[in-house]
Amino acid sequence: MIIRNIEEDLKIRLAVRASQHGRSLEEEVYQILRSAVTETSPKRQMLGSRIAARFAGVGLQGPLPELHGQTIEPMGFVE
Repeated sequence: MIIRNIEEDLKIRLAVRASQHGRSLEEEVYQILRSAVTETSPKRQMLGSRIAARFAGVGLQGPLPELHGQTIEPMGFVE
């Protein structure tokens, strides 16, 4: 696959991202494409799972419950 006319800024951001992940630019693009078409893509994970993954390295020990269909009560105000 050949991708032409990539903006220089995009190419730089991809290279920085690849470097942060310890991969070549080509492998980083492959990983982005794989992630985009898999069922376990971060965008398809539930919010609690995404939050847990984001904070996994800073002490979050237990799973976060997924809340579905629950009504959120508005805050009360003291007059």
